[in-house]
Amino acid sequence: MFGSPNIGIFSLATDKFAIVPIGLTQRKIERIKNVLKVKVLSLDLAESKLAGVLAAANSNGIVLPHYVSDEDVNFLKKSLDINVGRVESRKTAFGNLILANDYGALVSPILTKREVAMIKDILDVEVLTGKLAGFPYVGSVAAASNKGILAHPNISEEEKEFVSNLLKAPVSIGTVNSGVYFVSSGVVINSYGALVGSLTTGPELMAISAIL
Repeated sequence: MFGSPNIGIFSLATDKFAIVPIGLTQRKIERIKNVLKVKVLSLDLAESKLAGVLAAANSNGIVLPHYVSDEDVNFLKKSLDINVGRVESRKTAFGNLILANDYGALVSPILTKREVAMIKDILDVEVLTGKLAGFPYVGSVAAASNKGILAHPNISEEEKEFVSNLLKAPVSIGTVNSGVYFVSSGVVINSYGALVGSLTTGPELMAISAIL
């Protein structure tokens, strides 16, 4: 995407919709629709192409940083029948701070109780705080759908059990783009399919396929 294998920083997907940056060809958008089997919106959130970093979502809602414009919020509300919420916080990379599907959400311990409560209201699922592979940036070291979770190779058994119980999905260990541990940077996934970065290897694809 834009010549980069890090497709997960540009896009996000749920079982209801996907967001991709403005500028993709119609052919690429159709390919994304065919793989993920959901409505695809072209949007530069807050004039940024990094939707996968800035936002976190499930089929119930989308969590946005406070500076996303009213125009973007209204576009999402008109296009999707979901909760659209901006979280007033100095933290803005919610894609890195939240790992969510339609059953639960694991959020970074650096978020305040007020911020966690806002996220719970928007995503409308159980929300717990925790780390994965020792990192507080849980959305960067794992990617989740309703069918499974792809996680950083250094995730502990305790963390694996915790996140699996919360999101009600099995955990597969893997990397993307020829050994990158921060897996969400190189994959866009929902229950219907996955888009992977161009440098992803055969063994990495097998680990991703295990959660589809």
